[in-house]
Amino acid sequence: MVTGQGWAGDSTPPHPSAPRPQKQSSLVRPYAVTGGRTAPRMKFAMEALVSSVTSEYQDISLLSPEYQAIIQLTRNVRSVAEISALLRQPLGVVRVLIADMASEGLIRVHQPALDAGKPDLNLLERVLSGLRRL
Repeated sequence: MVTGQGWAGDSTPPHPSAPRPQKQSSLVRPYAVTGGRTAPRMKFAMEALVSSVTSEYQDISLLSPEYQAIIQLTRNVRSVAEISALLRQPLGVVRVLIADMASEGLIRVHQPALDAGKPDLNLLERVLSGLRRL
């Protein structure tokens, strides 16, 4: 019998800064978390930034454990890819959840501004600077 505490049913937290979902009695498959949906309601890049619009003092206990975990993580602005990695969930699952939460007004998705398909020079310079530091 598998009795886990996280999404994946394991007893270790996905990441030290990631909130722990509430206890579950069985392993939850990703397709069950998204209701079987594989495509998000809105399109956004994996580098899009996500921030919570709920306050620390707002009661989120009535929300699903997945929503609670995402809200806790997005109290600090994070990318969609980072949220996926911290929660150890597939990117597609996290995209569906984030799109649902954005449509419900729980979080805000900040899309990167792209000027007619041209790359953002500031972003490219920051990436190059980061690579040089490695």
